[in-house]
Amino acid sequence: MFGRKKDLVLQPLTHGAVVIPPPVPDKDPDAVVAKLQKKKIKEKKVNRSVAGNGILFGIMIICGIFMSLPLVMIINNCLKPLDEIFQYPPKIFVKNPTFENFTDLFIVMNDSWVPFSRYILNTIIITGLGTAGHVIVASLAAYPLAKHEFPGKKILFNMVVLSMMFSWTVTQIPNYMIISWLHINNTYLALILPAWQYGMGLYLMKQFMEQLPTSLMESARLDGASEYRIFWTIVMPNVKPAWLTLAIFQFQQMWGNTGSMFLRDEQLKPLQFALQQIAAGGTARAGASAAVTFIIAAVPIIFFLACQSNVLETMTTSGMKE
Repeated sequence: MFGRKKDLVLQPLTHGAVVIPPPVPDKDPDAVVAKLQKKKIKEKKVNRSVAGNGILFGIMIICGIFMSLPLVMIINNCLKPLDEIFQYPPKIFVKNPTFENFTDLFIVMNDSWVPFSRYILNTIIITGLGTAGHVIVASLAAYPLAKHEFPGKKILFNMVVLSMMFSWTVTQIPNYMIISWLHINNTYLALILPAWQYGMGLYLMKQFMEQLPTSLMESARLDGASEYRIFWTIVMPNVKPAWLTLAIFQFQQMWGNTGSMFLRDEQLKPLQFALQQIAAGGTARAGASAAVTFIIAAVPIIFFLACQSNVLETMTTSGMKE
């Protein structure tokens, strides 16, 4: 009576000619999910030896070292005194770091009849408005091409793709003629307006917006949202990695623009023009030139690092299906 109980075996019930199977006991859902994940990991696991992993990591390290050498040399050269800059054979790393190169650069800039702050203000206006305007215009133009149907849609997109095949030097003269006809030569708009019409930004934004489920926009329309509200509150947040990547590319292009073709007044020229004039001063300004090279390379890198975490994010709709 008090012995060990025997395991109960559920027998199937019979009701006439119909056999009712016994109830299956519930399984732990967490255990089932964990089992499926382990099975998926085993399926995705690449069959590669330890030696193969070591070779791949070694190749990646060597490529990383070669790719980082220019940046390392730029940082070290801006801290080298003049005797180390002219040393032959040149050394990669600095022995006696100094900030005299930056001091010489600021002295040269302050001796100019245009204040150094004026060059910085011009650069902020041109780069900021050019980058922000390009992202907004490209996104507004890409939205109807990606999520709306209208006559001539394919023709317009093919024209955008075709415009990307022409080099900047080919369109240089037509751009100058158009800016002259608009009477905006020797103004900030001469550099800002052409930056808004690059076809690469429209192409990139269209490809990203096509991945968004149309059901998101349809649900918002049923709730009474306008197209502008759908664009700013649904589309743009979901394609954030795309327009941040576009902003990085456009910022780099605008930062390197000297404006020498359209700007004649020294008070309107950006910082890049002044820095290049200093770098062309010859051996007497070798230290200041090294500092100029560092500043030119550092600003786009800092902007990229500030946006890196968002650029590397996957889209929030990557797992959604129509």
